[in-house]
Amino acid sequence: MSAQSESEVQSHGQPPAGLALSLQPINAGASLRDQAYAMLRQAIADADIYQSRDEVRLDERVLSERLGVSRTPIREAMTLLEQEGFLRTVPRRGIYITRKTKREIVEMIQVWAALESMAARLATQNATDAEIGKLRHMFDSFRDSTPAEHIEEYSDANIVFHQAIVQLSKSQVIMDQIKNIFVHVRAIRKMTISQSDRAARSIVDHLRIIEALERRDTELAERLVRQHSLDLAEYVEKNCDFLD
Repeated sequence: MSAQSESEVQSHGQPPAGLALSLQPINAGASLRDQAYAMLRQAIADADIYQSRDEVRLDERVLSERLGVSRTPIREAMTLLEQEGFLRTVPRRGIYITRKTKREIVEMIQVWAALESMAARLATQNATDAEIGKLRHMFDSFRDSTPAEHIEEYSDANIVFHQAIVQLSKSQVIMDQIKNIFVHVRAIRKMTISQSDRAARSIVDHLRIIEALERRDTELAERLVRQHSLDLAEYVEKNCDFLD
């Protein structure tokens, strides 16, 4: 990220080191507001918003320049994102990406555990063998090495794995309900995966989940997926004091 772009995503003090919103100019055609909304939402989802205690402020002018549109669709998109809980307005200070407290994060992970475990249950009933089989290939590149040796790549694969289970449920209601908490749970998963040998333990959990799905063992798949996320909630509760 360039020095100029680093100043574009500002915190109350200094911008968190390495934090960037990945944005590209939007194309004419579809609603500019809708495109701005989609790009900003994705950029927030991809950002590591918990890597620092500093709050992240968004600059309307800078976003307008980066996306290549006027401030009006940017403002409209940010209003939608605020209504959905991704942003918050602080009077006389600006608009900030919403960060949750540790208690809120733990509760979000618990809700995720309930939704994803039901998704796993439905996946045993609705997903094809070929669709379930694709889950194994997500970890092919880690067969000859440990996850810790390629932690960034494994972190990404870990997140895709959990998204895939939700999608295999083929339940639009679950997918709609889980998407807004995904931003925060994703950021916490990404941050904690390298701690306390969690990566090595998670790949064991993942393989057990895949085996249960392959056997169409509905009760076991549901239980394993739920416990996997509840273990994360417990870890956050005990170790992530910086969220307070």
